Amino acid sequence: MPDSPRWNPGSMEPSSNDQNHPLHATDRDLVDRLLAAEQPADDHLVDAARLLMRYEKFPGAHDLSADLAKALRLWGLSRQQLHSRTRAIWEAGFRPLQAASSGGGGSVGSSFDTSDQEQS
Repeated sequence: MPDSPRWNPGSMEPSSNDQNHPLHATDRDLVDRLLAAEQPADDHLVDAARLLMRYEKFPGAHDLSADLAKALRLWGLSRQQLHSRTRAIWEAGFRPLQAASSGGGGSVGSSFDTSDQEQS
């Protein structure tokens, strides 16, 4: 029986086994933000680590995996160094809402409850 097609890391061509991740669009925006960060802040490092774990064995989203690896290269970090730094960040008390409230992630919520209110 012939081997099933697999993704070639040097190619962006998908294989017949690739799947679309339901968070791809949201994660694409986040990965683009990570690539734009010359000096990563704590929230950048935490996001990169969790996305690397999310897509590590996922059969698809190779563009995200490749760009996450590129972000690490731009920051001069190995995966092991990233995980070591993020462990220290979490141990120091980091919580995602801290980053959102300090301007890192913007507003939390949909703003649905305020979008239909009349202006007075």
